[in-house]
Amino acid sequence: MSNADFGGQPVVVFESRRAVEMASLVERHGGVPVTAPALREVRSPASAETLAFAEQLGAGAFDFVLLLTGVGTRALVEEIAPVLPRERFVEALSATQVVARGPKPAAVLRELGVQGFLAVPSPNTFREVLATLDTAFGERGLAGKRMAVQEYGVPGDELYEGLRARGVHTTPVHVYTWALPEDTAPLRRGLATLAGGSAKIALFTTRAQVENALLVAAEEGIEAEVRAALAAGVVASIGPVCSDALRAEGLPPDIEPALPKMGHLVKEAAARSLSVLAAKTRSVAQ
Repeated sequence: MSNADFGGQPVVVFESRRAVEMASLVERHGGVPVTAPALREVRSPASAETLAFAEQLGAGAFDFVLLLTGVGTRALVEEIAPVLPRERFVEALSATQVVARGPKPAAVLRELGVQGFLAVPSPNTFREVLATLDTAFGERGLAGKRMAVQEYGVPGDELYEGLRARGVHTTPVHVYTWALPEDTAPLRRGLATLAGGSAKIALFTTRAQVENALLVAAEEGIEAEVRAALAAGVVASIGPVCSDALRAEGLPPDIEPALPKMGHLVKEAAARSLSVLAAKTRSVAQ
């Protein structure tokens, strides 16, 4: 093994949708993946509020539409189809200012044929969303504007607070949420591996993974042990949103890649995990 890989260490991976791909990356970087999916995406039924949004969008009621995820954008196209079919949805989006938080919703917009949208740069947090709007329109230029926000999972309070501070009137559009996997056995095994000390490296890719992992650890009666293991081991986070969630739980990440991508996360964690573990061991010994 080189000093740029995991050195045969078990690595707990909380990713769900791309779990197989992530496990493969861990193996290629010298680790032993412990797959512990911590969430699943649950489509919300088309609510009266979502259908009302479609009617309002078709009537030109919004100045902005903010799309936060690619999955949510695709789901939205399907959910509002009874009120606003795909072609009319594209026309309505093209008649307003669309903002895409990152490459995934941007890719869906290109597939739909929507042009002229604002793309929020990496790392795609609420800070970059607000900065993109400020740069394009100025804070005063946003006052009184009406914005629909396609939400994902648990809404981010910081984004809405920033929009309200700029005088923007927001309409949340909720299309899916996060839930525990239907089969939580792999997650429980992964948490037990951490709590028992068999694994000392954990990779997180979303805020919801952090919340669900600690929730299930509490159900198993091993939350204190999991927290202690994460504090003494290596916690790697894919990016700022996930890192903020870890800090809020008192578990500041040891590793966060410069680019919030899965491949970058695994590569940097592989390169640095053994040195982080060694430093923590020396600190305890002193």
